[in-house]
Amino acid sequence: MATSIRTIRNPWLRRLAEYGIITISIFIMAVGVYFFKFPNHFSFGGVTGLSPVISCLTDCSASGFTFLANMGLLVLGFLFLGASVGIKTVYASLMLSAFLSIMEQICPLDAPLTSQPLLELCFAVLLPAIGSAILFNIGVSSGGTDIVAMILKKHTSLNIGSALFAVDALSVVLAFFVFDPETSLFSTLGLTAKSLMVDGLIENMNLCKCFTIVCDDPDPICQFIIRELHRDATVYEAQGAFTHHDKSVIMTTMRRPQALRLRNYIRRTQPGAFIMISNSSEIIGKGFLAG
Repeated sequence: MATSIRTIRNPWLRRLAEYGIITISIFIMAVGVYFFKFPNHFSFGGVTGLSPVISCLTDCSASGFTFLANMGLLVLGFLFLGASVGIKTVYASLMLSAFLSIMEQICPLDAPLTSQPLLELCFAVLLPAIGSAILFNIGVSSGGTDIVAMILKKHTSLNIGSALFAVDALSVVLAFFVFDPETSLFSTLGLTAKSLMVDGLIENMNLCKCFTIVCDDPDPICQFIIRELHRDATVYEAQGAFTHHDKSVIMTTMRRPQALRLRNYIRRTQPGAFIMISNSSEIIGKGFLAG
């Protein structure tokens, strides 16, 4: 997704696409937070995890505390992550608070939507994790402790999931003192699941296919890769260990839809070719992640 945005040449259209993705991601997060996290007092996920605790202890609403805390943490974002990330994070934080406030006005909730807390926990984890993964993938934070996680990721060796787990654990600890043991245990489970899910979703979004193709005639395959798939390849000569026949080895990397087309083409035109396909979620270079 991040790569496809970077391929848009018009800077205004690229900026519009970025903010469109941010808006959609924040809306997905807000739905998960407001309809599934807040009513059940699930206390995981940073500021929105602390919100039920603070709301229970004070007269401040959960959405109001989310707004105030995000504004304070945004200062850290400008200081440590730079102005470009900070501006987008300001927008994301304001949109999250706005969506939560609108949902609070349009659809006030006095109780959970269902009587199945485990089912609601699944959606309370899944929806914010999807939104967070999309945002992290384009280098944007939704605000709150996500800013702290991005700072830790930038200045330490922690991955995003570990960073989120470290900075979000406080809300879970507080839940044990404020709510009943059942809610606290659900919050602990939710925090663990979210941390693992964010990393998994980011890896899946960036997943590419790496091809190693051993064949007799590399030219048609290379022409298909260049002209039809708009990718490049590296070709080198090799020799079969058993037959001692000369072979050509083609190495190339591409996105999954392109990989399916290439695999089908090779199987159709050169069924005797030997193909090795592996997965990679971190490829640095032209056409992929910036170095």
